[in-house]
Amino acid sequence: MGTRVWQGVRMRKVRAGADPDSPKRALTLPASWDDAAAEALAALLPDGAPMLLAAGAELWIRPIAARAAELGIADPLADRLHRLLLSRRGAPTAPIWQGVATTEPGYVLNLAAFHDPLHGFDVEGFGVAVEAAVFGMALAAPRARRIGIAIADLAGLLAALGLAYDSEAARLVAANIAALLRARADAASSMFAEQSSLVSPDWRLPAPCPELPALHAAVIEARGTAAIGPHHECTTAILPPGQADALLGVETGGIAPAFSPLNAEGSLTRAARAWLIARDISAESAVAAGLLGECVFPSAGQKSAIAMHRAVAPYIQSMPPLPVPEEQPRQAGTARQALPGRSRGYTQQATIGGHRVVLRTGEYEDGRLGEIGVTLNKESAAFRGLMDAFTQSVSIGLQHGVRLDEFIHAFTNTRFGAAGTVEGDPEVVRASSVLDYVFRHLAVTYLGACDVPEPAVEELEAARKPAPQLPLDLPVAPSVRRREFRVVGGRESAA
Repeated sequence: MGTRVWQGVRMRKVRAGADPDSPKRALTLPASWDDAAAEALAALLPDGAPMLLAAGAELWIRPIAARAAELGIADPLADRLHRLLLSRRGAPTAPIWQGVATTEPGYVLNLAAFHDPLHGFDVEGFGVAVEAAVFGMALAAPRARRIGIAIADLAGLLAALGLAYDSEAARLVAANIAALLRARADAASSMFAEQSSLVSPDWRLPAPCPELPALHAAVIEARGTAAIGPHHECTTAILPPGQADALLGVETGGIAPAFSPLNAEGSLTRAARAWLIARDISAESAVAAGLLGECVFPSAGQKSAIAMHRAVAPYIQSMPPLPVPEEQPRQAGTARQALPGRSRGYTQQATIGGHRVVLRTGEYEDGRLGEIGVTLNKESAAFRGLMDAFTQSVSIGLQHGVRLDEFIHAFTNTRFGAAGTVEGDPEVVRASSVLDYVFRHLAVTYLGACDVPEPAVEELEAARKPAPQLPLDLPVAPSVRRREFRVVGGRESAA
């Protein structure tokens, strides 16, 4: 069977849990895979499953291969699915791993893994992977009329190609990838149709992308093979980031931009390193630019994300909503003041009760705060996603003129884990939550000082218990009256 694919692969053993509060499990996975992948595997494998990655994958691949044999599909599908997982190019979502019946099975394709520095984007390999994913999901859930073959880490692929996310060239590449996904997925789905009928695809060819001419040629060819109606009502999707993404090493979910070149440990992301290689920028040059207050990495914001959403939407059948409403009413005096394309700021690392936090800021030319980002290391994927959405909301508020002291007043003294002694930041001694720490630090840095009393030790103990189990539970509001808030000094001016 397909487990032979894993022979000769160097492995390592690690103990990991689905989240910091879960019991640890002894897992075996490729030596080059990081601890985040181990945590994702611990969450994906059902209770009692083998702790070896290859054996755990065999649990869901074996039934698929058996059904393929029953239908007379002469295809080494098991080997293909194992190879996609080993190369971190593709993996199914949690229900397939856990054998849970689902009416919409999903499969994630990691776009960044289809890029090779010497040969570029593997167009043919991507098309073959789409076909294998459709076959696998159709056989895993034979009664499902909707499947979701999804793409992820578009930002990582664009960085490896040397294309700025906020560029027309990047959007053309993304549109052609989405079109190839749709065409190959529909063609593979038609193999399961009970009745064959010729149809005209309900989407137009995207414009050519000069950076990848072979990609556009593949789209033209694949569109012709999609002339037979697909069996499934939906074949393509952009899925919310999940454990399958983490297992594959995906750095940015779906088609979202990368908002920072740094990871949770404060090092360059794989996408950032790939960008430097693609642009032939040495590490020394990048460091020198940083010392001069410059940034060699392209920036992308909500406007870029909306443009990318619109570029791929004609070809993806199940899409998340636009990052912001298309028609968002503005009140007088609240026009957005976007940050410049290259902005100053800094990165602050700290540990709160053993939980690492990385805070990043973006500043206007006059030194005012205009953007924040918070990266968490040990928290669950749901909590990290919630924090990303929160910091993005704060950034939008700052850029629309909301005063920083209003955010500080709202979020200091919030109490939920992680909480405890703060290490690595001399400005804050203790914090009752991640939000409490972030806004205490910002108050000192941007407002000169913040006269909010530090939480007492007993308050920190209360904040730790009980720990919220997102997404089911939300932090409990403090039962005690909030301390009076007062800001002393500062650089922030009224908007």
